[in-house]
Amino acid sequence: MQNHTAELTRSLDRLGVNQIVLTTRPPGSPAEERLATGARVVRVGAPVRHLRQGYGMYAALRAPSLAAGADLIHAHQGEDLAVLPVAASLAAAYDLPLVVTVHASLRHTLRVSGPRSLALKVVGTAVEAWGKRRAGHVIALTSRMAGRLCRDGLPPDRVHVIPSGVDPALFAAAGPDPVVAGLPRPRVVYVGRVHPGKGVLRLVEAMALIRTAETAAHLAIVGDGPARPRVEQAVRGYGLTDRVHLLGAVPHDRVPDVLAAADVLVLPSFYEELGSVLLEAMQAALPIVATRVGGIPTVVEDGVNGLLVPPDDPASLASAIGRLLTDPWLARRMAASGRARAAEFAWPALAERVFDVYQRTLGRHETGTRALAADAASERV
Repeated sequence: MQNHTAELTRSLDRLGVNQIVLTTRPPGSPAEERLATGARVVRVGAPVRHLRQGYGMYAALRAPSLAAGADLIHAHQGEDLAVLPVAASLAAAYDLPLVVTVHASLRHTLRVSGPRSLALKVVGTAVEAWGKRRAGHVIALTSRMAGRLCRDGLPPDRVHVIPSGVDPALFAAAGPDPVVAGLPRPRVVYVGRVHPGKGVLRLVEAMALIRTAETAAHLAIVGDGPARPRVEQAVRGYGLTDRVHLLGAVPHDRVPDVLAAADVLVLPSFYEELGSVLLEAMQAALPIVATRVGGIPTVVEDGVNGLLVPPDDPASLASAIGRLLTDPWLARRMAASGRARAAEFAWPALAERVFDVYQRTLGRHETGTRALAADAASERV
């Protein structure tokens, strides 16, 4: 979600939209920085690693001073329960219209695994319903989520489908990342948060099966997150320290170089509303293996630009990866198909559609809109 917000902010800046992005402050990041000519990022010091749902409470202390002079508030709803009510309350207090983009929904996407997650889902469902009713317009990343929102009671004329995008300019000058390129081929990459919901442990299990099948492959895990210790333990447990490489987080502008050095991208998530890294892999002309969950099938067409497998199924994951690694013709065909489709997701065109939603929300047609964007996460992949 953080990459979506950053790229959208840059593209809206080119359209003359002045923006302030309010987000979390991971350790070592500056309190403020300029993202584009008319866009600055303000970070608040929420202890996100230990109190994930606490960001909104910290944001509430800072947001009022930033809202002065804004024309609207754009809330990016993710995992943090408090973001939406803070944004809705701020909009009401300052009489500002509210736009909400739904990246994740506690009601629709949270997997219940115990009492805590069940309580979070119940409370989150109520909070989301309250906040979205106060939004002038709601943006869904996929038609699947848009349909769910309409079934929840939102008027269809207030719900818009605008997916995540990719910036072709970032890939124009991409060259193979030297760290990834230094690994033996073939190279499988995962790019994203190392989070339990991302299925990285299942990918490690799949790599163990691939080794057993005597298919040579190296996996680069590019990202960081709370599940990293468990992933490292699994790598050691399966004896894969020579095959699986945890490279840590990289700035987003290095992702094109990482993908340029890869042979296959894998996204083994248990849930993913869209998955912007899939769009980036398509732009980089990489074949894809992903799970058939959430909105992924709206981006990856099984057998056309990638292979889809059931979630939580290491054997199917290993089989699909092995198929692409051992069939170069199939891999090239899927890579070419993905590259052709990536043009549908170029950020400049998508930003125009978001700007149109702003204008409709404001009820007027003029340039120079000033937006306050609330984003629930700013950690780099």
